Amino acid sequence: MANIISLIPLDRALHTAALQALYAAVPGYWAMYDLADTPPNQADRELVSAAETPGRYMLGIVRRLDPEDAQAGGELIGLVDFRLDWPDVGVAYVGMLMVAEALQRQGIGTQAWALLAPWLSSSAGIRTARAGVEQFNLAALKFWAAQGFALTGESNRIRVGDKFVRQLYMERRLAPD
Repeated sequence: MANIISLIPLDRALHTAALQALYAAVPGYWAMYDLADTPPNQADRELVSAAETPGRYMLGIVRRLDPEDAQAGGELIGLVDFRLDWPDVGVAYVGMLMVAEALQRQGIGTQAWALLAPWLSSSAGIRTARAGVEQFNLAALKFWAAQGFALTGESNRIRVGDKFVRQLYMERRLAPD
């Protein structure tokens, strides 16, 4: 069987160091923004921001250390950062789905989305999922398209550090109105 993963809510007191290590495991992501390395304290800043933002959740993608032993514990190998009922009621906005570079293109992101999407629809009452993707992040655009998302034609310029980047929006219906 492929990787066995779970999604767990990230907690600042418990997961800051593991999240910072995950961020360090995706140097290509930071390079897209012309950053040589992960910004210091990035994990702490994001976890604080998530706690202060209504409806925002940061879920860790955790892989079991021993696929045969559910009690063996796990390692943080990815992240799903999303917000419920934003920008509108019934919409979940996925700001990031990140997997450690060494584990990318192995179906982990697809497995994480397959776990999250039914929960969004059935438990959170979400009808539409929306993702924001930087126009230069071709891998992310292809990933979301493979999950059934389509470009909406909408875009926005967002500030990242000292520059602006174009963010494209993609959507997928999860449930009928």
